[in-house]
Amino acid sequence: MAVHEHPHRSPGLHLPSFRRHRTASASDSAVSARVGTDTARAYAFASLRLLTGFVFLWAFLDKTFGFGYATPAGKGWIDGGSPTRGFLGSVAAGPMESTFHSWAGDTWADWLFMLGLLGIGVALVAGVALRFAALAGTLMMALMWIAEWPPARHLSDGSASMSTNPFVDYHVVYAVVLIALAAASAGDTMGLGRLWARLPLVRRGRWLR
Repeated sequence: MAVHEHPHRSPGLHLPSFRRHRTASASDSAVSARVGTDTARAYAFASLRLLTGFVFLWAFLDKTFGFGYATPAGKGWIDGGSPTRGFLGSVAAGPMESTFHSWAGDTWADWLFMLGLLGIGVALVAGVALRFAALAGTLMMALMWIAEWPPARHLSDGSASMSTNPFVDYHVVYAVVLIALAAASAGDTMGLGRLWARLPLVRRGRWLR
């Protein structure tokens, strides 16, 4: 009878397999990269939010107190100056030229404009009510775009408008920035957005988010 010998595995040294460790390491690296990208994006949007908020707040403060930049000293809102008379009164093109002239210097226009600057600025800096701020800011930017009317090549007096772009100017850019900040929930980083979202009123009205 033939005897078949069964081969025995060598009891020699076995090297550990790193395949599983490589897979886990690659997965961890991908997660870390994704987290790092999300964090960088969040801080980038937060920085953009703060800078844009300062633009609106500075405009409010300068027009209120007359720091001598866009608003001359002694001609601020608290000194009896009108925040809208100079801008709306100088509109020289567009379909609403006469309408803006009639609004220039009106008390209601001054208050609405200044409250808009203050409200949007505070909302952006604090990181709260960004959707409402985006809506109000977009409306404000649209009216200011119409007031400057970039599509015009000539003003009503026949002189060149010196428009640099017939469609896109800084008002359009600001409007898009406001919408992007609201869509990205930019107030959650370096802001009070998360606390604001937990308020019962905000939970009931998502548009306040």
